[in-house]
Amino acid sequence: MPTFIILGSFTDQGIRTVKDSPKRVATVKEIGKKHGVTVTQMYWTLGQYDIVAVLEAPDDAAITAFGLSVGKIGNVRTQTLRAYSADDIKGILGKVE
Repeated sequence: MPTFIILGSFTDQGIRTVKDSPKRVATVKEIGKKHGVTVTQMYWTLGQYDIVAVLEAPDDAAITAFGLSVGKIGNVRTQTLRAYSADDIKGILGKVE
């Protein structure tokens, strides 16, 4: 299943209620289930982004619907990255001319 990385930054609303952020992970995982997305790892980070999540999703449409559903709650703004394993990238590079 394709892997995605989501980089999240707290909104003003999200930072005001930052102490609730660990509890919000359960909600995020439930939203994921509705879209066929699995949250495999979640980290709170220092630096430009406040949260980094690793997810698996069946396709781009599922991860997009998931991201929009989480975003509309209003606690984070996200950037989604498609991630490739070493085996995935070997296959892709094998097609490069």
